Amino acid sequence: MSVLKWLERHIEEMICCICLAVIAVSVFAQVAARYVFDVALHWTEEVAAISMVWAVYMGASLCIRERFHIRIMVVVSALPAAMARAMIILADLCWALFSLFMLKISWDYLAVLWTFTTKSPSLGIDQFYPQSILFIGYAAMLYRLIQIYVLWLGGGAKGLPGMLDEDGDRSLEDEEAHI
Repeated sequence: MSVLKWLERHIEEMICCICLAVIAVSVFAQVAARYVFDVALHWTEEVAAISMVWAVYMGASLCIRERFHIRIMVVVSALPAAMARAMIILADLCWALFSLFMLKISWDYLAVLWTFTTKSPSLGIDQFYPQSILFIGYAAMLYRLIQIYVLWLGGGAKGLPGMLDEDGDRSLEDEEAHI
């Protein structure tokens, strides 16, 4: 597997894991500094907050890729196949439209941050960079939604878009090949 293919498959997981590790280290450092050394580290809260936001947006993209977002599948699976497919497609279309809307809003927000720079209170970094996750996150979500439908249509549009069959017959190689 090439490096680019591996990154395309695992970039969200990698960013989420790094962010969660940064959160854990930051919080541990703050607790250790306060209770062991009686010193407050001001930067740890800001680092943990920025990492949490990045982890959430990358996690949302990861959940789209894996189709782990909460859906009321009991209702969808009780519907006839054509209606279930239409409901999933409609829900994903609404999601894609919302992502497009948020891409526009986040682009405008980042343009303001680029024009009128502000520094974070503890780290002193330009807020444009940590806030860029808004655009990056919604772009990643939209990319993963489009990817699901391209792969679904390329596979003959069988079943529901991006959903695995319940019988569990797909092997790990099949799963890797579809993404």
